[in-house]
Amino acid sequence: MFPHKDPVDLTELLNLDEELVLSARQIIDLLADQISEDRRERIDKVVAGRTCSVVPVMENLHDLGNVAAVLRSAEGMGYQVAHRIDDQSSHKTSRRITQGADKWMDVAQWRSAMPCVEALKEQGYRVVATDLEADVELGELDFTQKTALVFGNELEGVSQKVLDAADVRTMIPIQGFVQSFNISVAAALILYEARRQRIERLGGQGDLDAEQRRILRAHFYIRAANRPRRLLPLLWERR
Repeated sequence: MFPHKDPVDLTELLNLDEELVLSARQIIDLLADQISEDRRERIDKVVAGRTCSVVPVMENLHDLGNVAAVLRSAEGMGYQVAHRIDDQSSHKTSRRITQGADKWMDVAQWRSAMPCVEALKEQGYRVVATDLEADVELGELDFTQKTALVFGNELEGVSQKVLDAADVRTMIPIQGFVQSFNISVAAALILYEARRQRIERLGGQGDLDAEQRRILRAHFYIRAANRPRRLLPLLWERR
């Protein structure tokens, strides 16, 4: 599901002292001169290739490095939204995780698995859980439909409650002696296969409509701008 709305509440987004709500178009117009032409062209290209139709879901990954690796792979392949479930009170959410590959993706944080799964299903996603004992191989899945891909933690994999709730369980065929792939490798392989299928069958990865592309472009301009918390109110006041 596309995560942003127009107009954009900058008061909350940038933690401003005074209320400021602007349309995506207003944000783009204000910041266009503050961002280099090369960067603007890059943002346009990235936005055109973005999708929210396939989303990775990470359930209780212990290693924050693996979380970061999954997000880097997802962002690099055009996925805009990811979900991170962490119901372990001893785990701490690193700001690096939500602001790195990260700063260009929208990462939803959940403290429990089932509310996340239920929310995704309500939004029309087919929930696919990775499972070494699954009998549906990766290549048999159709990634042209809305799909949430659940990746479990490094030791136990996807939890039983999520496996039971999943619409499909899938596995990556292994022909060597190893029993499984590292979580970050598995995620990269599956996300790549999803992207490959979508390009082959749909003609491209990106599927945002014109309004969504405009809104996402505004958010990327904010993320690309230098000190937007100070800059945007100042530019709006001077308009």
